[in-house]
Amino acid sequence: MRERLLAAEKVTAIEWREGALHLLDQRLLPFEERWLRYDTAAAVAEAIRSMVVRGAPAIGISAAYALVLGAQARLAAGGDWQAALEADFQVLADSRPTAVNLFWALNRMRERLLRLKESDDPLAALDAEARAIHLSDREANLTMAQLGADLIRKYQGNLQTLLTHCNTGALATGGFGTALGVIRAAYLDGLVERVYVDETRPWLQGARLTAWELANEGIPLSLNADAAAAHLMKTKGITWVIVGADRITANGDVANKIGTYQLAVNAMHHGVRFMVVAPSSTIDMSLASGDAIVIEERDGRELLELAGRRVAADVPAVNPVFDVTPADLIDFIITEKGIVERPDTAKMKRLMCRKRLH
Repeated sequence: MRERLLAAEKVTAIEWREGALHLLDQRLLPFEERWLRYDTAAAVAEAIRSMVVRGAPAIGISAAYALVLGAQARLAAGGDWQAALEADFQVLADSRPTAVNLFWALNRMRERLLRLKESDDPLAALDAEARAIHLSDREANLTMAQLGADLIRKYQGNLQTLLTHCNTGALATGGFGTALGVIRAAYLDGLVERVYVDETRPWLQGARLTAWELANEGIPLSLNADAAAAHLMKTKGITWVIVGADRITANGDVANKIGTYQLAVNAMHHGVRFMVVAPSSTIDMSLASGDAIVIEERDGRELLELAGRRVAADVPAVNPVFDVTPADLIDFIITEKGIVERPDTAKMKRLMCRKRLH
């Protein structure tokens, strides 16, 4: 499966070359494919904040490369460059509060700094660490894709009708995708008849990004309004809802794109299995439950306007961009360390004690 996924890869969103970070501007897709070059940590932080790059793993990878850029500038300026680099750590940490992969990547880069020896080239060490973070995410996605496809085959070996929410593909990760990686693998194994794609208001990641990725690979799909999901579960024979995650707590609660919680409630009512796919870097064992997760709330204009034009009445808007799905609504959590069925605190703890499967 790994080789088949590699051969099928068509999309990338993050490139580190010529001493700079290059990001595919996801705000313009699917109408325009424009790459932007970033030379400073502050500029990358703004790219994260303004949604040039989005998706928890992709945010973490971008932040790791941003610290290489920060170190480059601080070393050139002279003085106590590591103390000065703390400003870059902070501006990146402040860019998006909910996705834990950002903080995981920042902590991993900080730990590499702490291990520096006098003989080490600090830039080379940080560059290698950022590349390792990027590569490890790609490899984790390949492993999860196989695990998820195997699970789908185990429970329903015939052609499946799937539903997904937001974008969890190559655009949101270091490559291949989390939930969308599982869908890709299942399709390559002949297990997918059709994928229903929630449009994902208000940024339309499903309509603009997921639909674009699936269509580019010839995977049969239909786009639907978010509010149509329950009706589709009732009438279209959907067998799996497959989503990603931005943070998973110690008890298995899952923070993901707003609308995921109601999907899980509807899936349980209709007897549809609910699968969450995320690397272990998304799991935050420091939080006992989802009640402790800080939910990002963005500008209400994202709801009130479309392409910069007002489309709603002159009223206030509430715009939380994530919600928390309780663990007792989740059938499976897939990580590169293995599968957790019906997650709880004990099962999540055992998972985190394992090594990667591959």
